[in-house]
Amino acid sequence: MDFNNLDHLYRQVIMDHYKTPRNRGAIDGGVTIDMNNPTCGDTIRLQLAIEDDIVKDAKFDGEGCSISMASASMMTQIVKGKTVEEALQLANIFSEMVQGKDYDDEKFDLGDAEALSGVTKFPARIKCATLAWKALERGVEEGK
Repeated sequence: MDFNNLDHLYRQVIMDHYKTPRNRGAIDGGVTIDMNNPTCGDTIRLQLAIEDDIVKDAKFDGEGCSISMASASMMTQIVKGKTVEEALQLANIFSEMVQGKDYDDEKFDLGDAEALSGVTKFPARIKCATLAWKALERGVEEGK
């Protein structure tokens, strides 16, 4: 697949998650993290249900650009059922990916979130892409 087709596919995946977000909503109980990106106005409320060191459920709500909301949708899909350690490793790998650093894509599958790899070309958008993942990091720490 050539770069233009791949870029188009990635844009479609991002817009699909933005227009039809997965796991948007609330969880009764669990850990709630509110974060914002003051540089562009993105806000997120991430809720996590963590039991026996497993992320049993993850939901979000918020407002923001297509990158931040799609990233939140993708992240909640990926971390459900993962151990806290795996979720933190995924957050680290995602952060490395969007910063253009080498990452071990063999160890963990980022799924649809790999579509956000192009954010590396737009440094101002990295904070948009990582907002939900930073909330995840904070949430699993508080959920321990």
